[in-house]
Amino acid sequence: MFFCFPDPHFKRSKHKSRIITPALLSQYAYVLRPGGKLYHITDVEDLHEWMYKHCNEHKLFERVDEDEMNADPCVRVMVSETEEGKKVEREGRSKYWAVWRRIEDPVEVRIREAAHAPDGY
Repeated sequence: MFFCFPDPHFKRSKHKSRIITPALLSQYAYVLRPGGKLYHITDVEDLHEWMYKHCNEHKLFERVDEDEMNADPCVRVMVSETEEGKKVEREGRSKYWAVWRRIEDPVEVRIREAAHAPDGY
């Protein structure tokens, strides 16, 4: 999933309209298989911190480490090949991004293991 340069909704009263919120992250986790990735990029540092905080706090996402992120061709495309990314670069502004991996829900793992356990265990 890619969230490239979303509307920052600067006013505090509009933060509930941001594309990354705890409730929406749960929906994204529902449709994204374990191992799938969520990418986000923005040129607004405050929005990046908001998205990073909420992704980092969500129990079904873990941050992809720097080495893996730097080797990911999708990151290069997201940073340098999108129209907005090119515009931000032309204007000399900074870009902020992170990549998150959907992890398995521990409850789902226990249910699956229980279903495959031999009788009596």
